[in-house]
Amino acid sequence: MQKALILGAAVFAVATSASARDLRIVGSSTVFPFASAVIEQFSNKTGLGATIESTGSGGGMKLFCAGVGEDTPDITNASRRVKDKEVKLCADNGVTNVTEVKIGFDGISILSSIDAEPLDLTKEDLFNALNATLVVNGEKVANPNKTWADVNPGLPNMAIKVMGPPPSSGTRDAFEEIVMEKLAEHAGVALELREDGAYIEAGENDNLIVEKLSTDTALLGIAGFSFLDQNSDRVQGALIDGVEPSFDNIADGLYPIARSLWFYVKNDHRGVIRGIEDYVAEFTNEDTWGPDGYLADLGMINLPDEERQAPSLDGPSGKFAQ
Repeated sequence: MQKALILGAAVFAVATSASARDLRIVGSSTVFPFASAVIEQFSNKTGLGATIESTGSGGGMKLFCAGVGEDTPDITNASRRVKDKEVKLCADNGVTNVTEVKIGFDGISILSSIDAEPLDLTKEDLFNALNATLVVNGEKVANPNKTWADVNPGLPNMAIKVMGPPPSSGTRDAFEEIVMEKLAEHAGVALELREDGAYIEAGENDNLIVEKLSTDTALLGIAGFSFLDQNSDRVQGALIDGVEPSFDNIADGLYPIARSLWFYVKNDHRGVIRGIEDYVAEFTNEDTWGPDGYLADLGMINLPDEERQAPSLDGPSGKFAQ
């Protein structure tokens, strides 16, 4: 499911001239609330509009890399870095002049209802609960664990039921890479989330996960830290390897499931689509992404001072410059 936010004069329409339409942004559901706040300030200051769609990091890259022109997005957000295969897709479609902007950090939280029993999980617990195949008594078998107590006797005797993002999501990519990948390799099994009801795809709508958790104390959810930070009266975050998901723990690199956040700018649209430079300038303003900026109030963990520099849009950067 896609979620769209229209701000100011932000109705997107295909026009006879590309310069007649407003800025179009797609991508990560995790970056969505941060980019939406930036759009609001950008629109107030410039009088320009913008449309933002929560398509997921992977979905956003597909749209962004489809080509250059008014029917393609100008910027895509991502809750993980662009993949090599996406750089190739862009290049195959003539999208090579792209600036990569790292904007901050986020922790992937394992959420539950505020009324549920607090949990202290390990990466191994999560892998053994959610991977489709495990090795039991030397044999590869379909995951036999039905409850969290089956995974770890110290955990509740509660059915394994976790709501999380779909394959198009950068949060899912990051979760699989940080939590599951090495454990799957060590076990000699494929990394594949269960499809027997233990893992439930929520679509590109992290707010839906919060809503479901509010009414089901037996359900867990996987979402970005900002959704915990902004809904702390309704949900709580499990400890991971004994570490609390908190702003300071993520910023200090102590929380085990943390990742970087990004956006990507299609430079060939500059001078054609209105407001690209103004939007990037607003996002990378110290009052926006700095330690005391308004994005920190929304739960985004800022980059260190030495990394927080306004990007140059004069040519490709990051993986696109290689």
